Amino acid sequence: MTQGPTIRRIDDPDEEGPDVRLAETRDVPRIAATLTVALADSRWTRWALPDDGRMQRLTRLHELDAGHRGVATASTWVTDDVDAVAAWEPPAGTAPLPADVAEALARELPHITGNRARVVAETAALVGAARPAEPHWWLSHLGVRPSARRRGLAAAVLAPVIVRSDTLQDLAAAAVYSWANVRFLRGFGFDVTAELRTSDDELPVWVVTRRPLPR
Repeated sequence: MTQGPTIRRIDDPDEEGPDVRLAETRDVPRIAATLTVALADSRWTRWALPDDGRMQRLTRLHELDAGHRGVATASTWVTDDVDAVAAWEPPAGTAPLPADVAEALARELPHITGNRARVVAETAALVGAARPAEPHWWLSHLGVRPSARRRGLAAAVLAPVIVRSDTLQDLAAAAVYSWANVRFLRGFGFDVTAELRTSDDELPVWVVTRRPLPR
């Protein structure tokens, strides 16, 4: 019998950790910078964004989707120095996106992805169809600056939603493009619930879902 992953509890009140807080408007440039340097060479980045101006495109994506969206919906958490970021989409209907942020995302995302816009949108639709039917928190961005890794910062910024999910018995989910990221999230109780390919068959995609631990 294959042993399953060891699930980490990250709500131990006796365990000291870095200070984590909700992101504020003043943090948006640092959020974008942290996520961009953390994810510049990721599989998704190299697949989804054209070579031309890739880092500028990635920075703008993070400004809009992790920064402004996260601040507007109170769903992005950062360490106090913003060396680590976890940006979520809250369950549908719980934190409506302001019209100006929604309009900026709709207007700019096709330009950010450029000639990859069609395949990125098609893949997003495939992922969307594989997401849990129940209300859930969706982890859209997670990154730690390379100089700050191996200090537990990713676990720290994940903790607010993980603990909340256990308390309120909510689901959490994500789409990841590498097995290393699947292994990492399995350590927090996520399980693979769908195995997909991007619409151009270039990359594997795993949808992972976390059911809350029993009270």
